Amino acid sequence: MATVTRSSIGPLHDRLSITLDKKDYLPSFEKSVKDYGRKANIPGFRKGMVPTGLIKKMVGPSLFTDEVLKTIDRELIGWLQQEKVEIFAQPLPLEADFNQLDCNNPLDYTFHFEIGCKPAIALPDLAKTAVTRYVVTVTDEMIDNELTRLQNRYGNMKDQEVVDSEENVLNVQFTEVNASGDVIEGGATKDNSLLVKYFKEGVRANWMGKKTGEAITLSLGEAFDEKEREWLRGDLGFDKADSQADSKLFSISITKIGLLEKKELNEEFFEQLYPGKEVKTVEQFREKIKEEIQAHWNTQATNQIHDQVYHQLIDHTPITLPEPFLKKWLQTQGENPKTAEQAEEEYPKFANQLKWTLISEKIVADNGIQVDPQELRQFAKQQLFSYMGGASLSEEQPWINDYVERMMKDRKYVEDAFHRLQTQKLFEWAASKLSPTDKAITAEAFTSMVEPSA
Repeated sequence: MATVTRSSIGPLHDRLSITLDKKDYLPSFEKSVKDYGRKANIPGFRKGMVPTGLIKKMVGPSLFTDEVLKTIDRELIGWLQQEKVEIFAQPLPLEADFNQLDCNNPLDYTFHFEIGCKPAIALPDLAKTAVTRYVVTVTDEMIDNELTRLQNRYGNMKDQEVVDSEENVLNVQFTEVNASGDVIEGGATKDNSLLVKYFKEGVRANWMGKKTGEAITLSLGEAFDEKEREWLRGDLGFDKADSQADSKLFSISITKIGLLEKKELNEEFFEQLYPGKEVKTVEQFREKIKEEIQAHWNTQATNQIHDQVYHQLIDHTPITLPEPFLKKWLQTQGENPKTAEQAEEEYPKFANQLKWTLISEKIVADNGIQVDPQELRQFAKQQLFSYMGGASLSEEQPWINDYVERMMKDRKYVEDAFHRLQTQKLFEWAASKLSPTDKAITAEAFTSMVEPSA
């Protein structure tokens, strides 16, 4: 009968020695030899009549090794389950000498493994955590900008013969040229669409009166302010930060002229955007827009509270890890084994992720946080509606249910959806323990605060 002994290598880092009696694996080996013999097709012998001695000579060593290793694996897993030892990853073999295995001379074998054990952890008391909920102030300017965006989005584009307004939309072709105006072979070329007012103020007058087919030759630096130049560099195939591209000359040729007619603010438009909401006046329309803007920033504020919770848990939950074991385990991961130096470099980030995993597992286990199949299906539906621009659709349409069922058969999708929903519930649980203090803030200040510094 196999025996397992355990000894300490270091904190949360143990050595397991598994000794197999030959009776533990020999019956399985003999059976595998017989099974192989029944199936083998060897010239000169009828199927199933190959002598056992020949089978052992041909494939005995590999079958023997397989059976010994399978027995070790079975005994190791059984012991860990019986002793309820929670470990990281999988046991790593120590001093493994497979040359000692001899199918012609079965013996008792001892194999050694090292394991990294999970620590017991105690979470900080979130009820005592000082947390700030940032409430973004929705201004009239924000409402005006969103109202204009909606009018433009649902407006109509009207073709024009001549450029006569800074609000004209120009479909243009950028073609890189030299100082003589000749096209540079292999130079940048790109179709684009932009408003006349996107050009520098001093350049806009040059477009007035221009017709389709006419062009102006300018460098990016002459034509645009820095804000527009940055995205145009990238659009033309240059590095966005490459300011040297600003000196390149381009022939900017008009291919089409248009003027966007904004959607009229009337009840028909209000009903189109807010069906059944009884929005009748511009004031009511603006109030709806304000509610949506506020809801957006409230969601961002909730996400920021979750970020505060994350750092509170990570920074104030003492966790000891079996560092030597984990660094050694890191070296075994991936298609190409890592060096000790590479594992050392990756370890800090890996350890931080591991700490969060341990914290998450404890919260989920201690509070019975679950995700049921119906929640996964609803998540798939809502994601589909989001892909379709928030379209209002009946959830019971057959094609929608077919889509959901197809997603439920995609293992990777289900695992990702499960993780996202579980994480969401975890943070909702954590937020329920908090008593945040509200603090008014501008949208600009909030954005600057949550965006990573360059």
